[in-house]
Amino acid sequence: NASLLGILQHPDGTVLKQLQPPPRGPREQEFYNKVYDPDCCDSILLELRKYLPKYFGVWSPPTAPNDTYLKLEDVTRKFNKPCIMDVKIGQKSYDPYASVEKIQQQVSKYPLMEEIGFLVLGMRVYHVSSDSYETQNQHYGRNLTKETVKDGISRFFHSGYCLRKDVVAASIQKIEKILEWFEGQTQLNFYASSLLFVYEGSCQATTVRLNDVTLVEKRGVPKGVLSGGDVLECNNNIHVINSTENGKIEASVGKGLSKFYALHKKSCSKRHHGQLSLKVENLEQGSVWKGSTCIAQEHLNGNVLPQLEKVFYHMPAETKESANVEVRMIDFAHVFPSNAKDEGYIYGLKNLITVLQNILDN
Repeated sequence: NASLLGILQHPDGTVLKQLQPPPRGPREQEFYNKVYDPDCCDSILLELRKYLPKYFGVWSPPTAPNDTYLKLEDVTRKFNKPCIMDVKIGQKSYDPYASVEKIQQQVSKYPLMEEIGFLVLGMRVYHVSSDSYETQNQHYGRNLTKETVKDGISRFFHSGYCLRKDVVAASIQKIEKILEWFEGQTQLNFYASSLLFVYEGSCQATTVRLNDVTLVEKRGVPKGVLSGGDVLECNNNIHVINSTENGKIEASVGKGLSKFYALHKKSCSKRHHGQLSLKVENLEQGSVWKGSTCIAQEHLNGNVLPQLEKVFYHMPAETKESANVEVRMIDFAHVFPSNAKDEGYIYGLKNLITVLQNILDN
């Protein structure tokens, strides 16, 4: 995934993105400085921060003080098996100052940009069944047409067992918030900028606080998956763990990480440091959980909603509704002041929502 190359992970939970050559790099740095200026009192820019990675200024390695890196929040850090997709948004991937050659080059890369309004630059999807990642590079997205773009995008939401409709729905909600921001601002236009999508691909147990106990509950089990008998078995396998005095589960966190992790792409699969990982213990071989894998095919009989409602009954509403999904705007080397709405970006967001809604409805 070209957009994730050159991104180094720092042990403090940030990523380092090397500044591109001028004018692109300085322009991106200026954009982040403007949005994250401590004295900023522009409500539109303050709102925009919600949709970006957090920005921690610039950093240079002591050994190469002329190399500048943007220090940004690692949006993927909290995930165990992060599934990542980078989608370029807008009808033009060249900015208003591009030369004729640059325009021709960008248009020829993906002639459908004007019509579709977005382009998949790459994806990395965790398949529960094989405990491995499927990776697609920018050629994958460029080969998508109006007819195939729906299936092309839906591949990102497929775990190998099931289509993660919960993730699709949560993604739509997040894009709609970004669209609202764009509908309300006329000061910035974004070209060749992307949305980064991240969701949890693993079926490991996660925790939900219930008053002063913590319920370990199996995420990633699609709705309509287990038969009635299996749900009872699930209920027996849900452990209630007494919380410690301060209401948190104690976890040992890996210490002593001193060096940068290699390229972002390679390191995603090795991301266990500093994470709370609760596993369902003492499982019998024949159990529904099948270790850390998802539900086996023979359980896909689809008549389960009433029983699953019982399992989820005591959970807070937001836990039922929203999957653990991040959608953030990234890549700002071509952001320019404006005095009109960014119609190209808005067009792309609306069409992306339409495509995701079609995936959900079918």
